[in-house]
Order: sequence, then structure tokens, then C-alpha cells
Amino acid sequence: MRSSFRRSLAFCTILFTAALAAPPAPASSRETVAMSVGRLLEEGHYTRHKLDEDVSKKFLQTYLEMLDFSHLFFTQEDVNAITAKYANSMAPDVLMGTLKPGYEIYALYTKRVDERVAKIKELLKQPMDVKSNATVELSRQKSPWPKNQAEADQLWRGRIANELLQEHLSEHPIEPAPQLVARRYERVAKNVHEQDKDEQMKLYLDALAQAYDPHSEYLSKADMKNFSINMGLSLVGIGAMLRSEDGYAKIESLVPGGPAQTDGRLKVGDRITAVAQGPAEYVDVREMRLDKVVEMIRGKKGTKVRLLVLPSDAADPSRRKNVELVRDEIKLKDQEARADIIIKKDENGDPIKLGWLTLPSFYADMDRHQKSTTRDVLALLKRLKKENIAGLVVDLRKNGGGSLEEALSLTGLFLKSGPIVQTKDYNGTIRISSDPDSGIAYSGPMVVLTSRQSASASEIFAAALQDYGRAVIVGDKSTFGKGTVQTILPIGRFASLLGSHSDEDGALKLTIQKFYRVAGGSTQLHGVTSDIVLPSLSDLPEFGEGALKNALGYDEVTKAKFTKWSDNHSLFIDQLRHRSEERVKGDPEFHYVTEDMERLRHKIDENRISLNEEVRKKELADDKLRKETRSKERLARNQQEPNIYRVTLDTVDKPNLQLIMYPGKLAEAKKNGTVPKVDSDAASDADSDSPDGATADGDNKDPLIDAERDEALNILADLVQLTNGPKTASATSNTNPN
Repeated sequence: MRSSFRRSLAFCTILFTAALAAPPAPASSRETVAMSVGRLLEEGHYTRHKLDEDVSKKFLQTYLEMLDFSHLFFTQEDVNAITAKYANSMAPDVLMGTLKPGYEIYALYTKRVDERVAKIKELLKQPMDVKSNATVELSRQKSPWPKNQAEADQLWRGRIANELLQEHLSEHPIEPAPQLVARRYERVAKNVHEQDKDEQMKLYLDALAQAYDPHSEYLSKADMKNFSINMGLSLVGIGAMLRSEDGYAKIESLVPGGPAQTDGRLKVGDRITAVAQGPAEYVDVREMRLDKVVEMIRGKKGTKVRLLVLPSDAADPSRRKNVELVRDEIKLKDQEARADIIIKKDENGDPIKLGWLTLPSFYADMDRHQKSTTRDVLALLKRLKKENIAGLVVDLRKNGGGSLEEALSLTGLFLKSGPIVQTKDYNGTIRISSDPDSGIAYSGPMVVLTSRQSASASEIFAAALQDYGRAVIVGDKSTFGKGTVQTILPIGRFASLLGSHSDEDGALKLTIQKFYRVAGGSTQLHGVTSDIVLPSLSDLPEFGEGALKNALGYDEVTKAKFTKWSDNHSLFIDQLRHRSEERVKGDPEFHYVTEDMERLRHKIDENRISLNEEVRKKELADDKLRKETRSKERLARNQQEPNIYRVTLDTVDKPNLQLIMYPGKLAEAKKNGTVPKVDSDAASDADSDSPDGATADGDNKDPLIDAERDEALNILADLVQLTNGPKTASATSNTNPN
């Protein structure tokens, strides 16, 4: 979700001009790096904010929360003492190359961790009260630090009781709960002690960068190595990006076409609790350093890894899913655009042929042949038009962004000409980027399907088509809301100006611009609002830019001059929305999603869980019963199924296309007694293991049940019907299913 733009060395040098007047370079390489990072933030960040007292306060808060995410090891007494000593001077001190505050705060944190782990070991020797009516907070990220050690002791008693209970209730026990929890916190202490001065500096400077905005960060040499595989894609073997949160390795994004994304059971927000190599026993990885979790999940191509995962929407941490994946190279072909030709019946029972374009990312130069999203989509569109599709859906639900140039040129395939996006620099200079080609590749009815995971370049594409009145935007209430641009500045190039240079210096990822729609509004925070909203479990503000600390604000610029698509091409938004709402009301799948959303919202708002064993058992039993009931209801349903033909870049010119879904496919699954696979964002029971027999044919394993997909097609069919008036769209096909 974090796109970046290349900037010339000349630009980078201009940014650093002010550093030439800095004091003489300290002898320490770490101090020189700190000074360079500080100067680059002052002179290069979009806000151009000086490292003053205001930044110092944010810097300190960010650093403390990086160390103690759940506000459990430090007390408010500790925080008050640290604040009094450092709050006003930490940022200015960095400009002098001073890292001492970071080391001293880390030393106090180490002491508090050692003290707490010793108390936990004593606590684990005591019997656990499983009949208590007490509750404990699920997340303490927004809670205050405990006032003193006595209050901290009380909080920890509840926390440890909950960990023991959830291990006791787990369907996948690893070892006796007391031993497991004890080992977990021994690992916490070990991890803290293993952080050397370089790693402490990395954490400290990262906190400084993120005090400016959540997408700026200091990248160590190790980070830079991972950056070459898509900004630290830690899990090369399964294709997932992780970050550490509250002791868990949490899934931040999935690589399009990777084993995890293709399998469909893992999703953004899931937390990994244990890892096993093939059939071996699980190893608990809670509170383990992220790089060590990564090392355990990486492995040779073709080998199996099992993950014990706490689903993002789990009401109880005891509810976990077992996901087995085969490690593989990320296949570039699986990241490519692909299309489907879908023949279904409209509301009048007449056949209609629709196109579906799946776009995992805005890629460019993916191999030596200089891959291009626009070039690939153009080839697919030609085939879809040859098949006489009546309308097109562009699916951006899991598209986190990518190349700006590709976003511009791809948008241009659907517009005549004109501006597509505006960017603003720190000094207010606005640059308008326009459609590079006046030609139109497709001019028919169009729907763009989005979600909270649609970000950056995806938001540029969707926003432009919405502003022009070219397409109907369907999906979550809004997209992610990342409207900023980053660049990478190697620290060594600037540290050398201060008399020191090393390949170990790392780099600074720096926010330098903001995006704006042609209509003038920013995509920052607000994202792109859907014309028609569909119920979705991902549609929560906690999953967007606004949930990130220190996110830049929303603002507007002057509207660019552009001409709407055409007054003769009405999108019939009100009529489409009314029809869709009526269908959604009567759709059982959307009823499931709505129920799960209400349960998830309640869980997040309440933020507490019972420490009573019987209460927890009942909650788990209710959850299991709900899943079983839904599975039976799905199998009993008699629903219409479309013909779906897959078009890939390898088959785009072939006369015969692969039939991946056909009438009777669901009936076949029912006959075999298999549970139909549900889209991973549809409802909570999609987390259950689904047999391959319940998926569509082919490697992509498309779910048979995807309520958003089906409703997006219904909306498109309505748009076609309203656009054509009384005429009926033809379903004549050049496709040979044989």
C-alpha cells in the first residue's frame, strides 16, 4: 500500500543542502547516521517540519509505543520521569548526532521486562481461577499505562490468566499451558537483550521518522535487502508481509499470486501464533522476534509449512485455524492481470455476457521484457470486446497500488483525454498528470469494485473514473485512504558529506508529496467513497489510513479543468443503488456478513473477554454451531450459477477458453459432501478449512461463493439494461467451451 517514486540524485542533494552547514561530524558512524536522518527529515519531508519540541513529543510517544505496544511494561511513573527528562529535547538532539536518550530508555525498558518476567514465573506457579466473573482487555494499545507497579501487577494477573485459558481451550494445543506461557516470556526477555546498539538505533530512528507520518521510516541495511523483494516482504516462501504487533506476527498484506493469497484462507489482520515444519510439532512464536518468525516460515520451494493462526475476526483468541501451505516462488504470472467472460441471466431471465477484469497490482518492469499493466489489460480488453461483452467490472479489491505511470496510462484506456491526478509538493507546487494517450480501449458500461485494501494507485484509478462519471464505484464505504508519495534516500550518500560513509548506513523512506483528485479533494484519509456500498467484513475504519498514528491530514486543491465523460452516458446511480439494496436485503450471504460485522464491531468496541471457562466454552460452541448451520444452509440453497470462461495472457489469442465455473458446479460440490469455498472477505466462517473440491478449477482457486462478486455483476447487468433502454444485451459467444 506504500507506493514510491524515483527521484534523481540531484533532487536528493538539493534536499540536503542545509546539512552542509551542520556542526563537525561526530566520530561515531551511528551518530553520523542519526544526524543525516534528522537533516533529511527536516529538509525533505513533505511537511518540512523542524525537529522542534512538538516533534520531540511525538518522537518520544512513538518510541515508547514501539517498545511497549500494549502499555504493560512501563508504568505511568516511568513515562512521567522519561517525559520530564527527554520530551522537549529528543528531536533536536538527533541533529547533534545524540542517541543517548534512546539507549537510556531502552535500558530502562530492559530492566522492566526482566522484572516482569520474573513475576510472571512466580504467577504461573499459582492456581488459576476459571470460575471468575472477571474480564480482561483484549487490546491495550489505546489504554493508559498502569499508574504504578501495583496496578501493573493486577493487569498482568488478568493477562496471564487469559493466556493460560486460551491455551487450555485451544483446539490445537502445543504443550501444557504454564510451560508454554513461561517459555514465551523467557523469549521476550531474551529478544530484548539480543538487540544490539545498531538495532536499538534502527528502532529509535524509525520512531523519529514515523513521528512525521506512518509511511516514513528508517531502513537498516537488512531492511534494504528485504526492500528489494517489495518493501520487506518478509515471507518469501508463502507471499505475505508481516509486522510485529502486540507480540504477534500480524499479516499486513498478501502478495498477489503468492501461495497464501492463492490459497485464500489467510487474510489481512490474521495473527500467527505458531509455526510447524511439515508434519513436525508446532513451535509457539508469540513474542518471538519478527525476523526469527520469518526465518521459520521461509524455506525451500515445494516444502510444507503449517501456521496456527488467530483470525482477525475471532471473538475468542482460543479460536484458531490450521493453515498448511506449500512454499513456492512468487509466480509473476499469478500477479498479472487476467479476465473472465461471464454468461449469466439478468433480472428478466435473459442471458447477458459480462467481462470481469482482475487487477492484483499496478505492475511495471516485472521482468526483462518490461511488463506493463496497461499493455496486458489492453490485450485482455481486445479479447473481451471480440466476445461482445455488454459491460465490464474491474476488480481492485486486493490491489494495494504500484506504479503511478501505469495507473495513469491504464485510466487513460477508459477515458478520451484529460487530467487524471494532481500531486502537490511541500511548497504548494501542483503538478497535473494527464492521460498519455487520447485513444479509448473500452467505452461500454463499467463498474469498479473496491475495498479497504484498495490503496494508492488503485485510488487514483477509481477516483478519476468516478470524477469523470465514467464508472460506478462499488464496494466498501471507502478505500484505504493513502494519498501520499514516498521516495528512498540512501543515507550513505549524505553521510559522506559529513565526512563519513558506510554501506551499513541504510536509507530513509520519506514522504515527499500528496495525491489529489482532479475534482480537487485528496485521497488521503478519505479514500474513494463508493457510489454503492456492499456489506463487507473489511469495511471498518480500523483497517484504513486513519487508524495509523501520525497520518497526514485531508485537504483540497483547486479543481483541474476536465470534461465529464458525457451527459449522454448517465450512470443511473440512484436507480442502481435502490435495486442493489433490495437484492442485498434478501441475500442470505449478505445477512451472514452483516451479522458478523455487528459481532466484530461489538467485540472491538467492548474490547474485553471473559476469564470464566464456561462462558468461553459456550462462546466457542456457539461459534461452531453458527458455522455448521451456515454450511448446511448453503448446501440446501438452489442458486443460479453462471458460465465463467477464464482469459489469461497465455490464452488471450486462443479460440477455446478454459471453463472454470459452470451450472452444476455447486451441485457437484453438494453431491460430494464438500462445503463450498467462501470468499475470504465474505463471512467469518470462510476461515474454516475448505477442500479444493469446493473451489473452481485451475490454480487460482476462485471461491464458488463470493457475494460481492455476484452483486457487482448484478449491478453491472442493471447498468447495461438501463443504458440500453428496452434493448436486450446479446449473449452470442465466439467462445467454444469444448
